[in-house]
Amino acid sequence: MLKHRLLHPRISYLLAEAGHHSTILIADGNYPASSKRGPRSEVVSLNLMPGVVTCDQVLKAILSAVPIEEINTMMYETTGPYALAGDPPAWDEYRRTIHEAGLDLPLRPIDKWKFYDAVSTNDHVLTVQTADQQRFANVLLHIGVRMD
Repeated sequence: MLKHRLLHPRISYLLAEAGHHSTILIADGNYPASSKRGPRSEVVSLNLMPGVVTCDQVLKAILSAVPIEEINTMMYETTGPYALAGDPPAWDEYRRTIHEAGLDLPLRPIDKWKFYDAVSTNDHVLTVQTADQQRFANVLLHIGVRMD
């Protein structure tokens, strides 16, 4: 019986295979997961219905299971139809979740197009596609080293 929060068997398997510097994308419901991913990555769809599950729920589960050394978000647009005036509400949720997990990691935004490039590498092993409806809720996790 597992003691951490992550119970999904396929996600657990893929995380167990991953190593230092591997990346995991937690994608919102608008992310083009079929085309913007690494050549060796696998997509696990958890998009049951709009809003179920959220990126933050997946983040909580993954943070309980593997060490993370860096967290990138997709920088929001400041002009155009999808523009935001400030940080997306999802980012505040992530900051709380990261703090509750006992981590002292800042969110490091990456320009939208560079974010797609960062995901499309050989290090990208997993995309968890959620049904999160928030704009710019995508989060890219970099696996660290187990220290205990």
